[in-house]
Amino acid sequence: MFEQLKQMAMQRMMSKMASNALGATETQEAATEGANGIMDILKAKIAGGNLDQVKDLFSGGDVENNSVFAEAKAKMSETLQAKGMSAEEAEAEAASTTPDVLNSLKEKFQSNDDADSAFNLEGLANLIPGGVGDMLKNAGGAGDLMNKAKNMFGK
Repeated sequence: MFEQLKQMAMQRMMSKMASNALGATETQEAATEGANGIMDILKAKIAGGNLDQVKDLFSGGDVENNSVFAEAKAKMSETLQAKGMSAEEAEAEAASTTPDVLNSLKEKFQSNDDADSAFNLEGLANLIPGGVGDMLKNAGGAGDLMNKAKNMFGK
């Protein structure tokens, strides 16, 4: 699932950033690194027990007021600057690109299409190394934590 999300994010970034100040190679590298950065942020949030932030991001909350968005935007700006874009241009590009990318991922989690049924929080949690899904099941004193995680997207 992470690979599918990463590919979607990379494609969205490439199309959104097509007319930026960077060359084609740098833009492609920035899109790849930006997509990897978003996946790393999601993995870290889930592995760190910050499921509410991921839930809010993918369940209809305001993307731009989410900490995942703030981290992804900062990472994207940093990546663009490393590829040669000025700080001002990178900040503007990241502010333009990041919400669109995250909203496209959010659409997958909110979709009722059978083809998108694999996009759910439980699936994400189970992909994290270290067995976050098992950790949730075995959380002492929090017997309904797994049920909450399963129901976060209403699935």
